[in-house]
Amino acid sequence: MSIEETISRRTGSGKNDLSVPPLTEDDLLEMYRTMVLSRTLDERVWLLNRQGKAAIVASAQGHEGAQVGAVKASDPSRDHYLIYYRELCTMMALGVTPTEMLLGFLAKEGEPMSSARQFPLHGSMDRVDIVSFSNVVATQLPHAVGFALADQMRGIDAVTIAYFGDGAASMGDTHESMNFAGIHKLPVVFFCENNRYAISVPLSKQMAIDSVADRAEGYGMPGVTVDGMDPVAVYEAMYLAIANARNGGGPTLVEARVERFYPHTSDDDHTRYRSADDIETMTQRDPIEIMEQLLVSRDLLGEARKEQIWDSATRIVNEATQAAEDAPLPQPTGDNDIYKHLYADSNGN
Repeated sequence: MSIEETISRRTGSGKNDLSVPPLTEDDLLEMYRTMVLSRTLDERVWLLNRQGKAAIVASAQGHEGAQVGAVKASDPSRDHYLIYYRELCTMMALGVTPTEMLLGFLAKEGEPMSSARQFPLHGSMDRVDIVSFSNVVATQLPHAVGFALADQMRGIDAVTIAYFGDGAASMGDTHESMNFAGIHKLPVVFFCENNRYAISVPLSKQMAIDSVADRAEGYGMPGVTVDGMDPVAVYEAMYLAIANARNGGGPTLVEARVERFYPHTSDDDHTRYRSADDIETMTQRDPIEIMEQLLVSRDLLGEARKEQIWDSATRIVNEATQAAEDAPLPQPTGDNDIYKHLYADSNGN
């Protein structure tokens, strides 16, 4: 059954009400550039960790296609993004710069999300509508449902996207969030990036079913499984889910099947729980290579343009790295500095 038919059958909407606008050549190239820049920055941060400069890293390599496709399907000018810790490419697609992210990884002065007071990338940014989240998995899902409920009650035309991994799918927060969203037909899309491992626990030890999306039926919402390594496929699935939510059709659970190319974090060793064959074969389908193949098939990417895009990404990341390394460490400014960013003053700051 197609994605359109899945959503139409569950929501009762007519299939003709749901259509996906095709991506333009500029859209595809923009998505590719974002993925390349994300991969380049991801590699750099991993190296900085190994140099002892970045404390901890949760790599997004293998997730880039799913993340850039989901953002492209949304409207950053009005929608909300309740992310989790493995969303480097999502943040980049929303407009967070490599310098801003590296200031966080290196805990330097000027870090815009938490003033270098939290784990990297764990703060808030009003400019791109990113909400501070906890390292405890699935806690962002009830927050996402709260956002969607508030928008529904206030009549605001916005959709909330709740990002989470397959490990978070086993948490009670997830059940409560989906159950509440289904009952009240809230404008929220639950976007599960299923990379088959909850840290070290394989999917077969997490649930007795094959697909996270199969659970959607119990919450009265459509459940869709999509190839998360294919950015265009994710864009199409998420566009339909977001359009359905925006039109009053309620929530959808979209499961993007992805691969986690690196260990859970830089403090993890996945060779202890993944077979050598699994580690070798998981990279055979790289979302960046899949996007390159699409662009080549449409005569949008030759060797010269490909080299230029990768060289540009390296230059941007090099400049961002230098800027972050040159930035000073945060310094205490007085006895009351501990309270900074905890309470709003009379001016709302």
